[in-house]
Amino acid sequence: MVVLNKIYTRTGDDGTSALATGERRPKSDLRFQAIGTVDELNATIGIARLSAAGTASDGMLARIQNDLFDLGADLAVPQEGGRHERLRIVDSQVSRLESEIDALNDSLQPLTSFILPGGSPLAAALHLSRTVARRAERTMVDLDAYEPVNPVALTYINRLSDFLFVAARTANDGGASDVLWIPGENR
Repeated sequence: MVVLNKIYTRTGDDGTSALATGERRPKSDLRFQAIGTVDELNATIGIARLSAAGTASDGMLARIQNDLFDLGADLAVPQEGGRHERLRIVDSQVSRLESEIDALNDSLQPLTSFILPGGSPLAAALHLSRTVARRAERTMVDLDAYEPVNPVALTYINRLSDFLFVAARTANDGGASDVLWIPGENR
């Protein structure tokens, strides 16, 4: 259990922060960039949930927010020598996302055009979350080039952006209110 009695510690005033292992690194370290982007993603999903109240998507998004804390915990403990100590993203979290994507996608019409981010307030917020998820994924891939990242975590963040895309289409009246790209329309 986490207990936070004091919010400021002054230990980061020198530009470093601690991983869950206690190792201190510069706040600009790729690992902290990945953790921070996952945190930002979680905040954007919190904003999306303001428009999702009372929908099936809200429950899914609540589970995803919890998963994103698991992902942050996963990233906060580097994998060393293949050991999987501490909390890690696992295959069942990816499988649940895939099942939810399939369930949402079953009611959608196939796409005939690219979609512009927008439509309903919920869809617009989910598209924003999708773009932050993609940035988190790029940062995690960059990190993985230097030190190993849990491969299931990489799969999870990739699948999450797919979920957010399908959930945004669902929020646009099942895709009927999607804003379609019209190539060259304003030439």
